[in-house]
Amino acid sequence: MSSTETPLKRSEPVRDSAEDTRAPRRRGVRVPPFALNLIALAAGVGVWAWLASLEVQALPGPVAVAGRAGELIADGTLADDALASLRRVLTGFALGTLLAVPVGFLMGWYPVARGLLEPYVQFFRTVPPLAMIPLAIVLLGIGEVPKVFVIFLAAFLSSVVAAFQGVVGVNRTLIDAARVLGARDGTIFLKVVVPASAPFILVGMRIGLGSAWGTLVAAELIAAQEGLGFRMQSAQLYYDLPTIFVGLITIGLLGLLMDRLLLLAERRLTRWQETR
Repeated sequence: MSSTETPLKRSEPVRDSAEDTRAPRRRGVRVPPFALNLIALAAGVGVWAWLASLEVQALPGPVAVAGRAGELIADGTLADDALASLRRVLTGFALGTLLAVPVGFLMGWYPVARGLLEPYVQFFRTVPPLAMIPLAIVLLGIGEVPKVFVIFLAAFLSSVVAAFQGVVGVNRTLIDAARVLGARDGTIFLKVVVPASAPFILVGMRIGLGSAWGTLVAAELIAAQEGLGFRMQSAQLYYDLPTIFVGLITIGLLGLLMDRLLLLAERRLTRWQETR
């Protein structure tokens, strides 16, 4: 009896595990990301309206801000200010990125260039771009050039480190394999290093874009006559909170739109990369 009972006892866990594998797995309800974004937006507006109803520091509500936005749109002020700020941000961001990518590549590919350039890059990274405004005014005047320069500096310092890390972080196995196949340094750089660094560069561009928008308001302190930052600073003098909120929301929306465009470009350019 004992010899026949033992196989039965051993076979019971096997049948149980087989039944467990055939049992359907429970999956949670998947909510689309866009729906989650709408829920978060509605919740944020609801909290905002609730705080405004409590009269916390005379906080304007969504209705008052929407009404002020309608007035600024109707007379064309918001469009002019948005275009002026967008022009400054795009110019500074484009110039900063175009210079940061080759400088980062040089630092990452050539040890001599790294030794010569890295101290300056790291030094200026510790100096806030806003601290350069007095120097920019003295050296460049009060026109458009100092405003663009401050934005350029913020975008450049954020992007150059990402490009440098992209080159340094390239898998050495890929480079060695290309050399074994007879590829020269120029071919390796263009065919291996640049594609492998693309994700780092695009992330650096997104960070640089955020830095550019974050520097905009301070840059428009330099004798600006139009722009979202200029309009917000003028509204501050008259305690015009709805206008300040309109400027903040407009900057956030423009920055979010540009960031989504960069994210779309990142997904298209890095389809080859393994997803986790």
